[in-house]
Amino acid sequence: MSVQVKICGITTPEQALMVQDAGANALGLVIYDKSSRCVDIQRAAEIRAVIKAPALCVVLLVNANAETVQQVIAEVQPDLIQFHGDESPAFCQQFKFPYIRAIRMREGLDIDAEVAAYDAQGGYLFDAWADDQYGGTGHQFDWNRLPSRRDFRLILAGGLRPDNVAQAVALVKPDMVDVSGGVEASPGIKEAAKVAAFIANAKQA
Repeated sequence: MSVQVKICGITTPEQALMVQDAGANALGLVIYDKSSRCVDIQRAAEIRAVIKAPALCVVLLVNANAETVQQVIAEVQPDLIQFHGDESPAFCQQFKFPYIRAIRMREGLDIDAEVAAYDAQGGYLFDAWADDQYGGTGHQFDWNRLPSRRDFRLILAGGLRPDNVAQAVALVKPDMVDVSGGVEASPGIKEAAKVAAFIANAKQA
């Protein structure tokens, strides 16, 4: 079975339709005001309305409070929440809602301990570490740090582009690849040709 593809940082319903038509398996909406791809809850709900099964809607949050998470679940009705900040396992699990846990690959990280601490039904998204940024860095980390044998769903992110995603899939063998800036004309504006090339290269790997 070919790898799945998530296109993150969707900012308009038109973009959501375009990436679905290109074959994306999941679409990510960012509700985090420090991101150049941020949308508010109302806009997220408008985008959500055009995301049709089997494509999944994922809302990315960074250190949001519990009230905001509950509001997102109620008003946007995503398939998954992606916790991309410093949220504790207890925080993520209190909502009893399926989620993806982002693991930022800082030096010395114990991957097994991180995975064991969270019960992330949606999988674990591995992204590059940056001291001052939660995701969307455009940077790549050393893929060889990831375990080759694993019993969890692995989502690979961080610096992926149409020209390196096939290599990433061949080496890491992830369940899903995640891209944002690598398929953009400018922050928040996805480029149809790049999206199509990324998906084709990922799935042919």
